[in-house]
Formats: sequence, C-alpha cells, structure tokens
Amino acid sequence: MLLGCWQRYHIYAFARWLNFKPMRDYIVLYINGKECRVAGADAFLPLSSYLRYVQSATGTKVVCEEGDCGACTVLSGAVSGDEIAYRPINACIQNVYQLDLRHVITIEGLKVDGELNCVQKSMVQNQGAQCGFCTPGIVVAMCSLFDKKCESKTPATEEEIRDALTGNLCRCTGYEPIIRAGLETNTEEAIALRALYPSRQIIESIGKHKGDAPLVQYEERIFFGPQSISEAVEFKAKHAGTTIIQGGTDVCVQMNKRGFDPKVIMSLNNVSGLNELNVEDGILRVGGRATLAQLEEKVTQLIPEFADILWVFGSPQIKNAGTLAGNIVNASPIADTIPFLYVMDAEFELTGSKGVRKVKADSFYKGYKKLDLQSDEIVTQVNIPLPKKSSTLKLYKVSKRKNLDISTFTAAVVMERENDQIRSARIAYGGVAEVVLRLPKTEEFLAGKKFTEETFVAAGKIARGEIRPISDVRGEADFRLILAETILEKFFHECNEEQAAWAR
Repeated sequence: MLLGCWQRYHIYAFARWLNFKPMRDYIVLYINGKECRVAGADAFLPLSSYLRYVQSATGTKVVCEEGDCGACTVLSGAVSGDEIAYRPINACIQNVYQLDLRHVITIEGLKVDGELNCVQKSMVQNQGAQCGFCTPGIVVAMCSLFDKKCESKTPATEEEIRDALTGNLCRCTGYEPIIRAGLETNTEEAIALRALYPSRQIIESIGKHKGDAPLVQYEERIFFGPQSISEAVEFKAKHAGTTIIQGGTDVCVQMNKRGFDPKVIMSLNNVSGLNELNVEDGILRVGGRATLAQLEEKVTQLIPEFADILWVFGSPQIKNAGTLAGNIVNASPIADTIPFLYVMDAEFELTGSKGVRKVKADSFYKGYKKLDLQSDEIVTQVNIPLPKKSSTLKLYKVSKRKNLDISTFTAAVVMERENDQIRSARIAYGGVAEVVLRLPKTEEFLAGKKFTEETFVAAGKIARGEIRPISDVRGEADFRLILAETILEKFFHECNEEQAAWAR
C-alpha cells in the first residue's frame, strides 16, 4: 500500500534537501500487462515474495532463494527502442525496487487466450513434470527460447534447449522428458511475447513515469533510483555506505541467507548510457550496468576465450541480471572475470563528485574487500584492451562442477612469443590470496626463455612460491598450490596442440 501523509512529507522534504527534481515515492512495474505502483515495505520485498504474497501469482515457486534452482524464473522486460526486450531472471534474488519501469511476465501470464501455450502442452504430453516445483520456471525459461523462434518458426535443437535450461534444476524427471518436450514443441503455434503484450501501450505508460526518479522510504530503509550519473554521485556522496544493488546476484543472496540488511540502497537501472558496449581504438568499453549476458554476446567473436569463461560463469538468469561492474566491486578473490581484467591491463573509470578518474584493474584491490573507490564514486565504465593478434590468451576456472559453481581456483595467462622464444607473459591467479594476484616473478622468469615444457615446469615452481592460499570448503591450500604449478604446464600443452593443429 502507498505511504501515509506524514511519510510522504518526510520523503519530499528529504528530496528538497538533496536538491533533486520532483520524484515519486513508489516503484512502477508491470506484471502480466497490468501496472502496479509499489511503495512502503512492499518495495523492499524480493520479487518472488511480492508476486506470491501480494499479487497471489503463486505459480512462481521459491525453493533455494539464492538463484541456483530456477524455480522462480520470470521474464523481465526492459524498453529497447520501440520494443520491450524480455530476458529470464531469478525472482528470488531481485528485489521489487530493481524492477522499476520493467514489465514482468510470470507463468500465469504466458497463457494464450486462456489456454495452455505450446510449451505447456508439450510438457503435458511428454510428462515433463512430477512434483511440479521446478515446472513453472522451466516453462518460463523455455518460453523465452521459443519467443526467439517465433520469426523463423524453426524447431529448437537439443543443444539450444539444454543451454536455455542451464539455470533450471529438476530432481524428479531426470530431464529427458523435459528435453523431449522442448524438441516436440510445435513452433508453428508459438506466440511472440510482443503479440501477447503489445509493447506500444506499456512503453507509453512507462514514459509517463520515466522522468521522475523513485525515492522510497520505509522505516530505516531508503531506496533511490537516479536518472543520471550526477544524481547518483550526489546521493552517494551524501549517504556514506550506500549499497548499489544492480544485478543483485550476490548481494541479494547475502540479504536472503546471511542477514545483510543495507539501509540505503541505490540502483542505476534508469541511468541512460551505462549499458553501452562498444569498441573504440582497439579497446572494448563496457558500461557500468551492461549485463554479463550482453557482454558474453559482444565478446563471442571479439574474445572467444573470455566468452567461454562467461559461458560457465552462471545461468542465463544470473547473467541477464549480473553486471561486469558488479563482479568487479563485489571484489571476490575467486571472481571469474578479474584475472582476465588483470592480464589485459583493463582500466576502471570511476565517477565521483570531483570528476572522473581511471584506475588499473590490478591496482584497484587493496586487500580483502578493500577497494580504491571513494565513498561518492561509481564504476561507470570498464575499458578492456583487445588481445593482439600476436598474443595467446588462456583463461582457466577450476570448480567442483563445470557450470554454475563458485570457483576454487582461476587463472589468466597472456603470452607474446616469436618462434620458440617467449617475449613476454602476464599471469594472474585467483583463489590463492585475499585478492587476485599478478605473478611478477614468474612473468620475469618467462621473458626471453625458450618455449619448452621444461621452461613452464620451472615457471610453475616459481608461481607456487608467489601465492599464499588458504584451505576452505572448496579446496585445500595444497590443492591450490598444485594447481598454481600445473596450470602453466597445461597452458604450454594447449598452445602446442593448437600449433600442431594449425600446421596440419
């Protein structure tokens, strides 16, 4: 329900103190084509809870509450030109305030003329459900895939179906009936989401609210959704400790499971320009709110090795929400993207009240979760030099399972060589200290050496001496020391095999 008069007065007095233009004290989102204005406590709920307990959309199931199982999958639509682009996300790790000016489609909203759609019919015919907890999320994820098939009317391949369902777990059926249901879905009957929900009316309605930034307060909590970088910086400068929740793929897990309770929250979802991805002068420029899914698509041809790491980084639901900037600022020593950014000599653009400054990736981390980031600063862009044609880039992730798992150990190696001589090497390891580490002694040793197995065996021993891993639930310190040593041998053998293949 909307705030009372006294709370509204407090909000607007607060806004005037900040010197901001008029704003609204509620979140606007659309659920299955219907506008919802959400204020007070409801604005701070996980989307899954809001759907179930406020909107009575109980088809969205809650199982893991950390984005692992996909039972809560919904479609989130954002305005893109004159259309709305829909992507599957996990509703359990998205709070309502993150969905401002978005259109959410739940399993209830995927019916066609009140009847089951083609995916649902095929799931029934192929007995693709047993207990039913995972089924709504699976159907939503598959509907996202078949929405893309509407134009071509071509059947989905098994690989496409498996890829689309990477983030959906089922403990009952063994997946075969689900895969079969996808293969036997009649694409001739598939209805595009834009046909179910014509974009024009929703976009026009969103446009009426777009100019007003939401500022929502409930008890001790405040949420602000700035419309510009300057508004974001000013708000952050006046509120030390502001938590930026963008994708929320990690911080919302902390909130759900570990008692993290930020009092002042900001999202940059409505700040224009921050989701851009472009290449200028050999540098890939990644906006501060560009998602990992957008980044993966962009680098598939530009940097295939990085695309491969992003592929195993997380499910489609996670990558559609998570951002590169979020992965950077989260500052985990086992973050999958950071070793790559280190060896590519990436640069972070930080915008604060004093302007823009640039910091190299390997200088940004000062200790565990300690960053070279001032209280008013925001990561607005990441600049990544593209690999040279003459260089060899290899990225490694070691985890207990291939997909959707937190890393035990990560590594990135970039090497320049001429014939059989190594000209230079840049190496970064993750999971071996409180921050990701560059290995200067190992790099210095390799420069000028012959490209031989003996060289990399010796380099591995030096690398082992440059790290200080700990033992934890993902691996013993000795295991990480062995990985640090042998990963360089692996690099050598992979390069050799590729060279042999080219020669053939």
